Amino acid sequence: MTDTATPSYTSFNGHKRIASGSLAVNALAVKHALESDGPTPLLTFCDQTGQVVDIDMRGSDAEMLARLPPEGPQLQESGSASVSSGESGEPRGRGRPKLGVVAREVTLLPRHWDWLTAQPGGASVTLRKLVDEARRANVDRARQRQANECAYHFMSTMAGDMAGFEEASRALFANDAEKFRQQTEAWPADVRDYVRYLAYPLSLPDVSSLAR
Repeated sequence: MTDTATPSYTSFNGHKRIASGSLAVNALAVKHALESDGPTPLLTFCDQTGQVVDIDMRGSDAEMLARLPPEGPQLQESGSASVSSGESGEPRGRGRPKLGVVAREVTLLPRHWDWLTAQPGGASVTLRKLVDEARRANVDRARQRQANECAYHFMSTMAGDMAGFEEASRALFANDAEKFRQQTEAWPADVRDYVRYLAYPLSLPDVSSLAR
């Protein structure tokens, strides 16, 4: 993930969701389901990747929990450190604050310069705004691509033999949310709701609040 986030997990007993939250919460739910229901299909998925997480269920609850890896925030990707540009340990003097701007030559056609200079704030301000907007758009595309891959990992494991899988996969990577919704509508409710959450996390509630 591009943002700092504590990993979360979701577990299934067959097609029924039995736990969401920390790895410890999921491990206990899966272990207790295994002890009460026997060797049924029990799987735990990472909400950030959609991939299966292996948990060693041997021993007591305490012994199992002691073997789990420590949980904590994921590291930000390179280049996303939260350091304000232009800041340093030196005290600021009087006058206009430094913006950290760098002067470089930009070659444009006359019509481009005419348009830039006609914008509020002038050419420099407009160029900075355009660059920032492009950066935000790239981040949004990267997040959606990551969500697509996450959802596909999960659905390949849980829904690979279900009706509409191929069509749903094509709709997923085409970013056709409506067709994806249609093709997954007949899937078991918990599988359907979770894969929709993974594919479009910003448009759905937190996974822990999905209907059970």
